[in-house]
Amino acid sequence: MQIGTSGRMLAAPPRATAAPMAPPRTPASTGGVKHAMTLTEKILARHSGNSVLRPGDNIWTEVDKLMTHDVCGPPAFGIFQREFGENAQVWDADKIVLIPDHYIFTEDERANRNVDILRQMAHQYGIKHFYDITDKSDFRANPDYKGVCHVALAQEGHCKPGEVLFGTDSHTCNAGAFGQFASGIGNTDAGFILGTGKLLIKVPPTLRFELEGELPPYIMAKDIILQIIGEITVDGATYKAMEFTGSAIESMSMEERMTVCNMVVEAGGKNGTCPVDETTLDYVRQRTSDAFEPEFADAGASYVKTYRIDVSKLQPLVAAPHSPDNRKLASECAGTSIDRVYIGSCTGGKYEDFSAAARLLHKAGQQVKVPTFLVPATQKVWADVYGLPVAGCDGKTAAKIFEEAGCVPPAAPSCAACLGGPRDTFARLNEAETVVSTTNRNFPGRMGNKDGRIYLASPYTAAASAIAGAVADPRDYL
Repeated sequence: MQIGTSGRMLAAPPRATAAPMAPPRTPASTGGVKHAMTLTEKILARHSGNSVLRPGDNIWTEVDKLMTHDVCGPPAFGIFQREFGENAQVWDADKIVLIPDHYIFTEDERANRNVDILRQMAHQYGIKHFYDITDKSDFRANPDYKGVCHVALAQEGHCKPGEVLFGTDSHTCNAGAFGQFASGIGNTDAGFILGTGKLLIKVPPTLRFELEGELPPYIMAKDIILQIIGEITVDGATYKAMEFTGSAIESMSMEERMTVCNMVVEAGGKNGTCPVDETTLDYVRQRTSDAFEPEFADAGASYVKTYRIDVSKLQPLVAAPHSPDNRKLASECAGTSIDRVYIGSCTGGKYEDFSAAARLLHKAGQQVKVPTFLVPATQKVWADVYGLPVAGCDGKTAAKIFEEAGCVPPAAPSCAACLGGPRDTFARLNEAETVVSTTNRNFPGRMGNKDGRIYLASPYTAAASAIAGAVADPRDYL
């Protein structure tokens, strides 16, 4: 037992995750279900024309949507043209989504050329879902430009329950929050989908996570997924589906569910899913009039393991350098000196992430002690940061609160420093600095400099650390 800098007793990380156990379920007895299946299996069965699927089955699945961005789009189209012929047409131009987002606001010629190639492909194949940017000097002058692909997919109504989505980005699993099968693929697979609309995959086995209890006011979805990854490790879900259920999931907004599903790949997962409920349907129906057909896990479905987590026992967490499973209590690391804070990315750059950080800064009423960089995920998030009053903050917007706290003004929406990028990328680690970040990976070199040290954290913990100038426990400020 240790005493923290705030005087709080520090204990070892709580084992809020119980030991794996077999789910006490029996197969459905209704004659309508001959073999009980998980949510992932149900979706893949319908898309492959099978009445029954089991883990390990190899199937050809129909694809509802293919997403690619400026980094992987050009090579994916290059493979498609090489294998199918330069005169071949894509399988369905309406089911392809092109989202430039990774290396956008840079003078790097190669990065800029990638966006030019995407534009050329969109024109050549008549792809209407191309969120283009032509004026980098003012992103707001580009009405089609959105920002980070995974958040933009959701906001633009491309994430629909029961569908199959593949994307040339490992965090495509983000969309599993909508009760769909969503997974990252390589450029070769993307090239094949461009030509056929199908993909050969192996049905993954499923891990089930039952999240129960009332979330403490200082705990966010980021803490929950860091708890899980710390428990099962970065290879604990290798080529497995991760199915998240329970009252804690039901109480979460779609943005928080997206945070949970976004990081399943950090545990090696093939995909993650949340069950469809009214929260899901309300979000989707507000953004698309397209038809969709949700699927639901069968009672009695077979899971590799079931983990039961009492979220009421969780404490604020960080993933210390250099792995997402290097789980530590925020209080355990309190006082560790940092050079900057970064709030952004598909994992931590949604409006609810910024409003959470703003609430803590407003309540603390203090100036940040280190440069604090803010990168909204999309144009809509940026507009909300500047336009929506934050609940309980005297009518102030998040942008106003950030300004009063001395943060760097919110930057143009993009992936920015999450993936390092060219040296002129906003907030990139060009020196060996230590940062608390709401992003999803903290491997050496991930945000730029290979000697940089990254602590992954929730927006609450990031904001608290900005005020302290060191890793901090948000409970000291909330």
